[in-house]
Amino acid sequence: MNLTTEQQGAVAIVRVAETRVMYPMLGEFSDAISALVAAGRRNILIDLAPVTYVDSATIGCLMDCYRQVRGAAGQLKLSGVQKRVETMLTMTGAQNFIQIYSDEPTALASFGA
Repeated sequence: MNLTTEQQGAVAIVRVAETRVMYPMLGEFSDAISALVAAGRRNILIDLAPVTYVDSATIGCLMDCYRQVRGAAGQLKLSGVQKRVETMLTMTGAQNFIQIYSDEPTALASFGA
């Protein structure tokens, strides 16, 4: 999976550079989030700007990551969510737990960064 991680203030940003995120690549994605939590990062923003499709396994993985970050007293949020991906998140109810922002500056501000 093509992803990068950077730190901006108190927020770790995970940038997903894929147009389609599906089951076979989720292990690497989940490992990246786990590594951030293990390193003490509590505020995590996942930038999904280029992503136009996610499958149900991806939604499940995002929810697992959300629970892991929340369990460490942190916050996990999404930015750059395309309409089709937002529809999937809404249909599954994930947006009731994971905060979704249309752009990165707004998402970063929501952390108080």
